[in-house]
Amino acid sequence: MKTRAVILAGGEGTRLKSLTAKRAKPAVLFAGKYRIIDFTLSNCVNSQINDVMILAQYRPQSMMAHIGSGGPWDLNVDFTGGVRILTPYKAKASDWFVGTADAVQQNFSFIKRGNPDNILILSGDHIYAMDYRKMINFHESMDADLTIACLEVPIAEASRYGILHFDENHNVLDFVEKPSQPPSNTANMGIYLFKQDSLNQVLWDDHFSSNSNHDFGKDIIPAMLKSGKKVCAYPYSGYWVDVGTIESYWKAQMELLNSPPSFNLYHPDWIIHTRTEERPPAFIHGKANIHDCLISDGCKIEPGAQLKNCILSPGVVVKSNAIVHDSIIFTDSIIHEKAQVYKTIMDKRVVIEQNCKIGSLKNPMITIIGRDSIVPTEVTIQGGAVIGTDVIHSDYSTNLIKSGENLLTRRLPYEI
Repeated sequence: MKTRAVILAGGEGTRLKSLTAKRAKPAVLFAGKYRIIDFTLSNCVNSQINDVMILAQYRPQSMMAHIGSGGPWDLNVDFTGGVRILTPYKAKASDWFVGTADAVQQNFSFIKRGNPDNILILSGDHIYAMDYRKMINFHESMDADLTIACLEVPIAEASRYGILHFDENHNVLDFVEKPSQPPSNTANMGIYLFKQDSLNQVLWDDHFSSNSNHDFGKDIIPAMLKSGKKVCAYPYSGYWVDVGTIESYWKAQMELLNSPPSFNLYHPDWIIHTRTEERPPAFIHGKANIHDCLISDGCKIEPGAQLKNCILSPGVVVKSNAIVHDSIIFTDSIIHEKAQVYKTIMDKRVVIEQNCKIGSLKNPMITIIGRDSIVPTEVTIQGGAVIGTDVIHSDYSTNLIKSGENLLTRRLPYEI
Protein backbone atom coordinates (compact mmCIF):
# COMPACT_ATOMS: atom_id res chain seq x y z
CA MET A 1 0.00 0.00 0.00
CA LYS A 2 1.22 3.49 -0.83
CA THR A 3 1.63 6.28 1.71
CA ARG A 4 2.07 9.96 0.85
CA ALA A 5 3.43 12.31 3.53
CA VAL A 6 2.06 15.85 3.84
CA ILE A 7 4.06 18.23 6.05
CA LEU A 8 2.26 21.27 7.45
CA ALA A 9 4.86 24.04 7.33
CA GLY A 10 2.89 27.27 6.96
CA GLY A 11 2.77 28.45 10.55
CA GLU A 12 3.77 32.01 11.39
CA GLY A 13 5.30 31.00 14.71
CA THR A 14 4.69 34.29 16.52
CA ARG A 15 5.77 32.80 19.87
CA LEU A 16 9.32 32.55 18.49
CA LYS A 17 9.30 36.36 18.25
CA SER A 18 11.97 37.92 16.01
CA LEU A 19 13.31 34.49 14.96
CA THR A 20 10.29 34.16 12.66
CA ALA A 21 10.11 37.79 11.53
CA LYS A 22 11.67 36.84 8.18
CA ARG A 23 11.10 33.09 7.94
CA ALA A 24 8.52 30.38 8.61
CA LYS A 25 8.88 28.51 11.89
CA PRO A 26 10.02 25.22 10.25
CA ALA A 27 12.94 27.14 8.65
CA VAL A 28 14.38 28.33 11.98
CA LEU A 29 17.86 26.96 12.65
CA PHE A 30 18.33 24.18 15.20
CA ALA A 31 21.45 22.54 16.67
CA GLY A 32 23.79 24.75 14.69
CA LYS A 33 23.55 23.33 11.19
CA TYR A 34 19.94 22.12 10.82
CA ARG A 35 16.53 23.66 10.19
CA ILE A 36 13.60 22.46 12.27
CA ILE A 37 11.89 20.90 9.24
CA ASP A 38 14.97 18.73 8.59
CA PHE A 39 13.90 16.37 11.36
CA THR A 40 10.48 15.60 9.87
CA LEU A 41 11.91 15.33 6.36
CA SER A 42 14.65 13.00 7.57
CA ASN A 43 12.09 10.85 9.39
CA CYS A 44 10.29 10.44 6.06
CA VAL A 45 13.32 9.32 4.06
CA ASN A 46 14.66 7.17 6.90
CA SER A 47 11.23 5.50 6.97
CA GLN A 48 11.50 4.93 3.19
CA ILE A 49 8.72 7.41 2.43
CA ASN A 50 9.93 9.26 -0.64
CA ASP A 51 6.65 10.88 -1.69
CA VAL A 52 6.40 14.11 0.28
CA MET A 53 4.35 17.29 -0.09
CA ILE A 54 5.04 20.40 1.99
CA LEU A 55 2.24 22.92 2.55
CA ALA A 56 3.79 26.37 2.99
CA GLN A 57 2.23 29.78 3.53
CA TYR A 58 3.93 32.32 5.82
CA ARG A 59 7.25 33.69 4.46
CA PRO A 60 8.21 30.46 2.69
CA GLN A 61 11.24 31.80 0.79
CA SER A 62 13.91 30.70 3.27
CA MET A 63 12.42 27.24 3.62
CA MET A 64 11.98 26.81 -0.14
CA ALA A 65 15.59 27.84 -0.77
CA HIS A 66 16.75 25.41 1.91
CA ILE A 67 14.80 22.43 0.56
CA GLY A 68 15.28 23.20 -3.14
CA SER A 69 14.63 20.10 -5.21
CA GLY A 70 15.16 17.86 -2.19
CA GLY A 71 18.67 16.65 -3.03
CA PRO A 72 20.06 16.34 0.54
CA TRP A 73 17.16 13.99 1.37
CA ASP A 74 17.33 12.05 -1.93
CA LEU A 75 13.91 13.46 -2.77
CA ASN A 76 14.89 15.00 -6.11
CA VAL A 77 13.49 12.14 -8.20
CA ASP A 78 10.08 12.67 -9.81
CA PHE A 79 9.48 9.14 -10.99
CA THR A 80 9.30 7.72 -7.45
CA GLY A 81 7.63 10.68 -5.76
CA GLY A 82 10.09 13.32 -4.61
CA VAL A 83 9.27 16.50 -2.67
CA ARG A 84 6.84 19.21 -3.76
CA ILE A 85 6.17 22.50 -2.00
CA LEU A 86 2.63 23.83 -2.31
CA THR A 87 1.64 27.41 -1.44
CA PRO A 88 -1.78 29.13 -1.37
CA TYR A 89 -3.11 30.33 -4.68
CA LYS A 90 -6.00 32.61 -5.52
CA ALA A 91 -8.82 30.75 -7.20
CA LYS A 92 -12.61 30.77 -7.21
CA ALA A 93 -12.99 28.74 -4.03
CA SER A 94 -9.62 29.11 -2.34
CA ASP A 95 -7.68 31.69 -0.39
CA TRP A 96 -5.17 31.85 2.47
CA PHE A 97 -5.27 28.78 4.71
CA VAL A 98 -7.43 29.40 7.79
CA GLY A 99 -6.55 26.20 9.67
CA THR A 100 -4.51 23.01 9.43
CA ALA A 101 -7.40 21.06 7.90
CA ASP A 102 -8.18 23.88 5.47
CA ALA A 103 -4.57 23.82 4.24
CA VAL A 104 -4.94 20.12 3.39
CA GLN A 105 -8.44 20.54 1.96
CA GLN A 106 -7.41 23.33 -0.43
CA ASN A 107 -4.62 21.14 -1.80
CA PHE A 108 -6.41 17.82 -1.72
CA SER A 109 -6.75 17.60 -5.50
CA PHE A 110 -2.93 17.55 -5.61
CA ILE A 111 -2.54 15.35 -2.53
CA LYS A 112 -4.73 12.54 -3.90
CA ARG A 113 -3.07 12.42 -7.33
CA GLY A 114 -1.69 8.97 -7.96
CA ASN A 115 -4.32 7.60 -5.56
CA PRO A 116 -2.21 6.89 -2.44
CA ASP A 117 -3.87 4.52 0.03
CA ASN A 118 -2.76 6.46 3.12
CA ILE A 119 -2.12 10.13 3.82
CA LEU A 120 0.38 10.80 6.62
CA ILE A 121 -0.12 14.32 8.02
CA LEU A 122 2.95 15.69 9.81
CA SER A 123 4.05 18.92 11.43
CA GLY A 124 7.17 20.71 10.25
CA ASP A 125 8.09 22.12 13.67
CA HIS A 126 8.76 19.14 15.94
CA ILE A 127 12.10 17.57 16.91
CA TYR A 128 12.07 13.77 17.03
CA ALA A 129 13.25 10.60 15.30
CA MET A 130 10.37 8.26 14.44
CA ASP A 131 10.11 5.29 12.10
CA TYR A 132 6.74 5.91 10.45
CA ARG A 133 6.73 2.39 8.99
CA LYS A 134 5.78 0.97 12.39
CA MET A 135 2.83 3.35 12.64
CA ILE A 136 1.75 2.52 9.07
CA ASN A 137 1.84 -1.23 9.81
CA PHE A 138 -0.21 -0.66 12.97
CA HIS A 139 -2.73 1.52 11.10
CA GLU A 140 -3.24 -1.06 8.36
CA SER A 141 -3.50 -3.98 10.81
CA MET A 142 -6.23 -2.10 12.72
CA ASP A 143 -8.02 -1.13 9.47
CA ALA A 144 -8.38 2.34 10.99
CA ASP A 145 -9.84 5.35 9.27
CA LEU A 146 -7.48 7.51 11.33
CA THR A 147 -4.52 6.67 13.56
CA ILE A 148 -3.19 9.32 15.94
CA ALA A 149 0.34 9.14 17.35
CA CYS A 150 0.35 9.99 21.04
CA LEU A 151 2.68 10.07 24.01
CA GLU A 152 2.56 10.80 27.71
CA VAL A 153 3.58 14.30 28.79
CA PRO A 154 3.89 15.84 32.27
CA ILE A 155 0.39 16.55 33.55
CA ALA A 156 1.42 20.16 34.25
CA GLU A 157 1.98 20.62 30.48
CA ALA A 158 -1.01 18.61 29.24
CA SER A 159 -3.22 21.68 28.71
CA ARG A 160 -0.95 22.66 25.78
CA TYR A 161 -2.00 19.57 23.80
CA GLY A 162 -4.97 17.68 22.51
CA ILE A 163 -5.72 14.95 25.06
CA LEU A 164 -7.10 11.57 24.06
CA HIS A 165 -8.46 8.52 25.88
CA PHE A 166 -8.38 5.04 24.36
CA ASP A 167 -9.30 1.49 25.40
CA GLU A 168 -7.19 -1.65 25.65
CA ASN A 169 -7.64 -2.25 21.91
CA HIS A 170 -6.29 1.24 21.09
CA ASN A 171 -9.68 2.55 19.98
CA VAL A 172 -9.95 6.26 20.78
CA LEU A 173 -13.01 6.87 22.96
CA ASP A 174 -12.67 10.58 23.61
CA PHE A 175 -10.62 13.56 22.45
CA VAL A 176 -10.49 17.14 23.73
CA GLU A 177 -8.29 19.91 22.31
CA LYS A 178 -6.14 21.82 24.84
CA PRO A 179 -8.42 21.48 27.87
CA SER A 180 -7.89 23.82 30.82
CA GLN A 181 -8.34 20.82 33.15
CA PRO A 182 -6.80 17.86 31.27
CA PRO A 183 -8.48 14.52 32.09
CA SER A 184 -5.19 12.67 31.42
CA ASN A 185 -1.66 13.22 30.16
CA THR A 186 -1.89 11.25 26.88
CA ALA A 187 -1.14 13.92 24.29
CA ASN A 188 -1.73 14.19 20.56
CA MET A 189 1.62 14.52 18.75
CA GLY A 190 0.10 16.10 15.65
CA ILE A 191 0.96 13.01 13.58
CA TYR A 192 -2.09 11.65 11.74
CA LEU A 193 -2.40 8.69 9.39
CA PHE A 194 -5.63 8.65 7.36
CA LYS A 195 -7.17 6.37 4.81
CA GLN A 196 -7.38 8.59 1.76
CA ASP A 197 -11.12 8.09 1.28
CA SER A 198 -11.86 8.82 4.94
CA LEU A 199 -9.80 12.01 4.90
CA ASN A 200 -11.42 13.16 1.66
CA GLN A 201 -14.92 12.78 3.11
CA VAL A 202 -14.27 14.43 6.46
CA LEU A 203 -12.44 17.38 4.87
CA TRP A 204 -15.30 17.90 2.43
CA ASP A 205 -17.87 17.84 5.24
CA ASP A 206 -15.76 20.24 7.30
CA HIS A 207 -15.33 22.62 4.39
CA PHE A 208 -19.08 23.28 4.32
CA SER A 209 -19.42 23.65 8.09
CA SER A 210 -20.00 27.32 8.90
CA ASN A 211 -18.99 27.03 12.56
CA SER A 212 -15.76 25.09 12.04
CA ASN A 213 -12.22 26.30 12.75
CA HIS A 214 -11.08 23.89 9.99
CA ASP A 215 -8.51 22.43 12.37
CA PHE A 216 -7.57 18.78 12.85
CA GLY A 217 -7.59 18.91 16.64
CA LYS A 218 -10.59 21.17 17.13
CA ASP A 219 -12.83 19.85 14.37
CA ILE A 220 -11.68 16.87 12.29
CA ILE A 221 -10.94 14.37 15.07
CA PRO A 222 -14.12 15.12 17.08
CA ALA A 223 -16.21 14.89 13.89
CA MET A 224 -14.78 11.47 13.03
CA LEU A 225 -15.43 10.16 16.54
CA LYS A 226 -18.98 11.52 16.48
CA SER A 227 -19.71 9.88 13.11
CA GLY A 228 -18.48 6.48 14.31
CA LYS A 229 -15.29 6.29 12.25
CA LYS A 230 -12.60 3.95 13.52
CA VAL A 231 -10.01 6.17 15.21
CA CYS A 232 -7.03 4.45 16.82
CA ALA A 233 -4.20 5.59 19.09
CA TYR A 234 -0.59 4.72 18.35
CA PRO A 235 1.46 5.18 21.56
CA TYR A 236 5.00 6.46 21.10
CA SER A 237 7.67 6.39 23.80
CA GLY A 238 10.66 8.03 22.11
CA TYR A 239 11.96 11.59 22.28
CA TRP A 240 9.62 14.25 20.88
CA VAL A 241 9.40 17.97 21.53
CA ASP A 242 7.35 20.84 20.15
CA VAL A 243 9.75 23.80 19.84
CA GLY A 244 7.04 26.37 19.25
CA THR A 245 8.01 28.67 22.11
CA ILE A 246 11.28 30.44 22.88
CA GLU A 247 11.61 28.51 26.14
CA SER A 248 11.04 25.07 24.59
CA TYR A 249 13.28 25.93 21.61
CA TRP A 250 16.13 27.03 23.86
CA LYS A 251 15.68 24.14 26.32
CA ALA A 252 15.64 21.47 23.60
CA GLN A 253 19.00 22.67 22.29
CA MET A 254 20.60 23.03 25.71
CA GLU A 255 19.60 19.41 26.36
CA LEU A 256 21.71 18.38 23.37
CA LEU A 257 24.72 19.38 25.48
CA ASN A 258 23.84 16.93 28.27
CA SER A 259 25.84 13.75 28.75
CA PRO A 260 24.23 11.69 27.35
CA PRO A 261 22.21 14.13 25.21
CA SER A 262 18.43 13.93 25.28
CA PHE A 263 18.37 13.45 21.49
CA ASN A 264 21.04 11.57 19.56
CA LEU A 265 22.22 13.59 16.56
CA TYR A 266 24.97 11.05 15.85
CA HIS A 267 23.03 7.80 15.32
CA PRO A 268 24.59 6.15 12.23
CA ASP A 269 21.33 4.44 11.27
CA TRP A 270 19.15 7.54 11.56
CA ILE A 271 20.95 10.44 9.90
CA ILE A 272 19.40 13.90 10.07
CA HIS A 273 19.88 15.23 6.55
CA THR A 274 20.23 18.92 5.73
CA ARG A 275 21.53 21.32 3.11
CA THR A 276 25.06 22.35 3.98
CA GLU A 277 27.27 25.11 2.66
CA GLU A 278 30.94 24.74 1.79
CA ARG A 279 32.77 26.07 4.83
CA PRO A 280 36.34 25.72 6.06
CA PRO A 281 36.93 23.71 9.24
CA ALA A 282 36.22 25.41 12.55
CA PHE A 283 39.29 27.07 14.10
CA ILE A 284 39.62 27.07 17.88
CA HIS A 285 42.66 28.85 19.32
CA GLY A 286 44.62 26.92 21.91
CA LYS A 287 44.07 29.65 24.50
CA ALA A 288 40.29 29.67 24.10
CA ASN A 289 38.29 28.11 26.93
CA ILE A 290 35.42 25.94 25.72
CA HIS A 291 33.10 23.60 27.64
CA ASP A 292 30.14 21.53 26.36
CA CYS A 293 29.49 23.26 23.02
CA LEU A 294 28.37 22.33 19.51
CA ILE A 295 30.53 24.28 17.04
CA SER A 296 29.81 24.15 13.30
CA ASP A 297 32.11 24.48 10.28
CA GLY A 298 33.66 27.86 9.55
CA CYS A 299 33.56 29.12 13.13
CA LYS A 300 36.55 30.99 14.53
CA ILE A 301 37.22 31.15 18.26
CA GLU A 302 40.01 33.57 19.18
CA PRO A 303 42.40 33.47 22.17
CA GLY A 304 40.91 34.21 25.56
CA ALA A 305 37.34 33.59 24.41
CA GLN A 306 35.23 31.68 26.91
CA LEU A 307 32.34 29.51 25.72
CA LYS A 308 30.15 27.28 27.86
CA ASN A 309 26.92 25.44 26.94
CA CYS A 310 26.68 27.07 23.51
CA ILE A 311 25.53 26.06 20.04
CA LEU A 312 27.24 27.87 17.15
CA SER A 313 25.99 27.73 13.56
CA PRO A 314 28.46 27.95 10.64
CA GLY A 315 30.72 30.99 10.33
CA VAL A 316 30.31 32.41 13.85
CA VAL A 317 33.28 34.47 15.09
CA VAL A 318 33.96 34.93 18.80
CA LYS A 319 36.70 37.51 19.31
CA SER A 320 39.40 37.63 21.99
CA ASN A 321 38.25 37.69 25.63
CA ALA A 322 34.57 37.55 24.77
CA ILE A 323 32.36 35.44 27.05
CA VAL A 324 29.42 33.43 25.71
CA HIS A 325 27.39 31.16 28.00
CA ASP A 326 24.16 29.17 27.56
CA SER A 327 23.48 30.72 24.15
CA ILE A 328 22.46 29.79 20.61
CA ILE A 329 24.27 31.76 17.89
CA PHE A 330 23.11 31.62 14.26
CA THR A 331 25.17 31.74 11.06
CA ASP A 332 27.87 34.40 10.45
CA SER A 333 27.27 36.35 13.64
CA ILE A 334 30.23 38.15 15.25
CA ILE A 335 30.82 38.70 18.96
CA HIS A 336 33.57 41.26 19.43
CA GLU A 337 36.27 41.69 22.06
CA LYS A 338 35.27 41.66 25.74
CA ALA A 339 31.56 41.35 24.97
CA GLN A 340 29.54 39.21 27.39
CA VAL A 341 26.62 37.15 26.13
CA TYR A 342 24.46 35.06 28.47
CA LYS A 343 21.34 32.97 27.77
CA THR A 344 20.72 34.57 24.38
CA ILE A 345 19.37 33.41 21.02
CA MET A 346 21.09 35.41 18.29
CA ASP A 347 19.86 35.21 14.68
CA LYS A 348 21.95 35.32 11.47
CA ARG A 349 24.57 38.01 10.82
CA VAL A 350 24.18 39.75 14.17
CA VAL A 351 27.11 41.91 15.30
CA ILE A 352 27.80 42.40 19.00
CA GLU A 353 30.37 45.18 19.35
CA GLN A 354 33.05 45.57 22.02
CA ASN A 355 32.24 45.60 25.74
CA CYS A 356 28.54 44.88 25.33
CA LYS A 357 26.67 42.89 27.94
CA ILE A 358 23.78 40.77 26.68
CA GLY A 359 21.51 38.87 29.10
CA SER A 360 22.43 37.61 32.54
CA LEU A 361 23.06 34.30 34.27
CA LYS A 362 21.01 35.61 37.20
CA ASN A 363 17.99 36.52 35.04
CA PRO A 364 16.24 33.31 33.89
CA MET A 365 14.62 35.04 30.89
CA ILE A 366 15.98 34.45 27.39
CA THR A 367 17.23 37.40 25.33
CA ILE A 368 16.58 37.43 21.57
CA ILE A 369 18.42 39.40 18.89
CA GLY A 370 16.91 39.43 15.40
CA ARG A 371 18.59 38.83 12.07
CA ASP A 372 21.02 41.43 10.65
CA SER A 373 20.98 43.55 13.82
CA ILE A 374 23.85 45.38 15.50
CA VAL A 375 24.39 45.98 19.20
CA PRO A 376 26.64 49.07 19.54
CA THR A 377 29.72 49.29 21.76
CA GLU A 378 29.08 49.22 25.53
CA VAL A 379 25.31 48.70 25.24
CA THR A 380 23.67 46.55 27.92
CA ILE A 381 20.66 44.41 27.00
CA GLN A 382 19.00 42.86 30.01
CA GLY A 383 17.67 39.30 30.10
CA GLY A 384 14.29 38.89 28.43
CA ALA A 385 14.62 41.86 26.06
CA VAL A 386 13.90 41.36 22.35
CA ILE A 387 15.87 43.13 19.61
CA GLY A 388 14.03 43.01 16.29
CA THR A 389 15.50 42.42 12.84
CA ASP A 390 17.70 45.01 11.06
CA VAL A 391 18.25 47.16 14.16
CA ILE A 392 21.31 49.43 13.79
CA HIS A 393 23.18 52.10 15.76
CA SER A 394 20.69 54.89 15.07
CA ASP A 395 17.81 52.85 16.52
CA TYR A 396 19.31 53.02 20.03
CA SER A 397 18.37 56.06 22.10
CA THR A 398 19.96 54.66 25.27
CA ASN A 399 22.77 52.32 26.26
CA LEU A 400 20.39 50.22 28.37
CA ILE A 401 17.62 48.02 26.94
CA LYS A 402 15.64 46.76 29.92
CA SER A 403 14.14 43.33 30.51
CA GLY A 404 10.83 42.95 28.65
CA GLU A 405 11.52 45.76 26.17
CA ASN A 406 11.17 45.17 22.44
CA LEU A 407 13.46 47.36 20.29
CA LEU A 408 12.50 47.61 16.61
CA THR A 409 14.18 49.42 13.74
CA ARG A 410 12.90 52.90 12.94
CA ARG A 411 13.68 52.54 9.26
CA LEU A 412 11.03 51.92 6.64
CA PRO A 413 11.10 48.54 4.82
CA TYR A 414 12.43 50.07 1.58
CA GLU A 415 15.36 51.57 3.53
CA ILE A 416 16.56 48.18 4.75
